[in-house]
Amino acid sequence: MLDGLGALGVSLASFFAPKALAYSFGATLLGILVGCMPGLSATLAISLLTTLTIKLPPNDAILILICAYVGTIYGGSRSAILLNIPGTAANAAACLDGHQLARQGQAGRAMGIATAGSVAGSLFGIACLAVLTPVLGEVALTFGSYEFFWLALFGVTMSGSITGTDPLKGWIMGVLGLFVAQIGQDGIHAHERFAYGNPDLAGGLSLIPTLVGAFGCAEVLTVLSERFARPEVRAVDSILPRVGDVLRYWKTILRSGVIGVYVGILPGVGEDMAAWSSYAAAKRASRERERFGKGSVEGLIAAETGDNASIPGGIIPALALAIPGSAPAAVLLAAMIIHGVRPGPMLMIENPQFVYDVVAMNVYATVGILFFGLFLVRPLLLVLRIPRTVIMPVIFTLCVVGSFAIASRLFDVWTMLAVGVAVFVLRRFGYHAAPFVLGLVLGDLLDKSLRRGLVLSDGDLTPFFARPICAVLAAVVAAALLLGIPSVKAAARRWWAGLLGRSP
Repeated sequence: MLDGLGALGVSLASFFAPKALAYSFGATLLGILVGCMPGLSATLAISLLTTLTIKLPPNDAILILICAYVGTIYGGSRSAILLNIPGTAANAAACLDGHQLARQGQAGRAMGIATAGSVAGSLFGIACLAVLTPVLGEVALTFGSYEFFWLALFGVTMSGSITGTDPLKGWIMGVLGLFVAQIGQDGIHAHERFAYGNPDLAGGLSLIPTLVGAFGCAEVLTVLSERFARPEVRAVDSILPRVGDVLRYWKTILRSGVIGVYVGILPGVGEDMAAWSSYAAAKRASRERERFGKGSVEGLIAAETGDNASIPGGIIPALALAIPGSAPAAVLLAAMIIHGVRPGPMLMIENPQFVYDVVAMNVYATVGILFFGLFLVRPLLLVLRIPRTVIMPVIFTLCVVGSFAIASRLFDVWTMLAVGVAVFVLRRFGYHAAPFVLGLVLGDLLDKSLRRGLVLSDGDLTPFFARPICAVLAAVVAAALLLGIPSVKAAARRWWAGLLGRSP
């Protein structure tokens, strides 16, 4: 414990320098601005910033990415409260009560509550990140290729839950991501796969241009294909939150923090599910549940605490297992790999200080959203008056420049455009990009773990099921697949309700 506190103190001190503070607060402000603009996402922000920070030292680049991540999720509550349009998917739950408070003339109070909930959730998640990551890393040291295969497969299986009511579409996109990850040379013998004699394809599809295409280019095409009027921004009263709003609902904050971290750890679920789960739990436990959806302070603070707590929660498995908890965490994981950091069980042996560096980065990001959230509200709201049709061409230019700048290959630009157009078309049919990213990031781990396991067992599949941890993970994967079938899920709910002695 003392060693951990000492390492955290070293990390906090190392970022308490003019350049690091400028990076952290500047990236947090940029993230808030991106989050304020409806339709833009944390994944888009991290993807673009990864291309722009590729030449920076690893710690500086990752500091910028994490601060932008936290800022974007927080910034989305602004448009949710004032316009009833969530800035990011994670802020959709905040619309229910935040906008109702704004219509009642309490927009400033609502934003103060959202800020307090976001800071509280982030701090709770940071504490869990500092405590759970080393523990999970030590447990993961007992994992072999067999266990990592099932862990990666479980992550892909969870892609079905990202799409809401249609798990099949999520699984299809997850498998498509797995396929794209196999293009190029295999990671063991360097044999070409799906290259068809093309030297560019033989080198594989670069991760960052693919992600930029899936989230950046596809988003630009989606926005430009629709019409958007200039939004009407409501007037704002005092932004400082009332102390009673925070102290009165401390149980809600604690419960939402736990839910947010738990949901964040689950591969492929994300901040939006954390917000909705926290909101639903708060409504069930509240004595004022009739006020939910009509301007409930408890509902707003639960939603914003849950989504911000899930950010450090999603980073926990990314660091300890190299399994991202959400789409933004997947891009963040890719950025760490690009900068020479090797997340996974060996991280606590090879570079244990980096875990506490990430904790410190989250602390400075939280300080940033507290400062900007309380004292620079009115200037930040000006970004809501900018039409998205003006912003999108700028973003598209950054997509092209960023994709080319990584390796100075025109092929990466074509990759970005091809993936962007494909994801744009698939969106029209209800297929989401997040499961695709999950499959893309986990594809390499799944492929190498499966083949190494088969080499070690001389082609025998028995160890994939006979080892205790493998058996548990295999059962979890099977359960996740079965529960994705509506009839099975309904039957499971009836059985569970009958076991508890209440109606389903």
